[in-house]
Amino acid sequence: MDTILGMGLALVVGVVFLAPGARAESGGGALNLKNPFFAMDTGTKDGRHQTAEAQAAMLKELGYAGIGYTGFKNLPELLRELDERDLKLFTIYIGVWIEPEGNSYDEDLEEGLELLKGRDTILWLTVMSQHWGRSDEAGDAQAVKVVREIADLAKPAGASLALYPHVGSWLERVEDAVRVAKKAKRDNVGATFNLYHWLRTDELTNMKPLLEKALPYLHVVTINGSSNEGSIETLDKCTFDIHSLLKTLKDLGYNGPIGLQGYGIGGDVHDNLQRSMAAWRSITATVPVSAH
Repeated sequence: MDTILGMGLALVVGVVFLAPGARAESGGGALNLKNPFFAMDTGTKDGRHQTAEAQAAMLKELGYAGIGYTGFKNLPELLRELDERDLKLFTIYIGVWIEPEGNSYDEDLEEGLELLKGRDTILWLTVMSQHWGRSDEAGDAQAVKVVREIADLAKPAGASLALYPHVGSWLERVEDAVRVAKKAKRDNVGATFNLYHWLRTDELTNMKPLLEKALPYLHVVTINGSSNEGSIETLDKCTFDIHSLLKTLKDLGYNGPIGLQGYGIGGDVHDNLQRSMAAWRSITATVPVSAH
């Protein structure tokens, strides 16, 4: 499974780093958002923050509501450290392969779900294929089959699924996630809006119509500092109008979690997360959370 996840993450390409003076709050006044704001583990690890304890302590200090995790490795340790700090495991990212001869996914899924009972955790499914090309609807039947299978396994644990659009994958676009979620006909299956992957596959003018269409299925949103063409930076380095995106979500009534993407930024993760949190609070006018 590590190979699958590595291939999925390796598809994130073309990052453009922005000038330090770029502003995240260019779109208008504070929004007073109430959405939980968590950090993806793509941006929580560096030389000083390798352990679950170090990452959880940092997220608590900086005021994040929790973490989005990759796979099931070291999950008991992570949950223990999160619980000690009243932090939440919002998502677990797993790769799924669909092929004409069958499907495959993390063999630790069922064991991992036992640990997730009662935690309201979302399984982030990125769906890949060697047979079907990007967004090819010919793969829908096979995708629906595996999504239903995982959804039914997740149901007793109280876990849900949010299909994760990823540049270069079979499930590449938000429209793909919504289409498959709709066909799956499971009440614990929905979709994700990822700012970076959306910018790499769509036009800016399509943002509001797309979010309106996705809203009934929208379980999670991820954001990051970005150019209009799609890049990944800290939230304070954003030439894309992040305020407009968040305002649109608020106006549509989206009250679910919002995750911070940090893949490939590099440098000191504490500094990165601190600057992104400051930008988030400036945009949303949220009150800093004091560490216990």
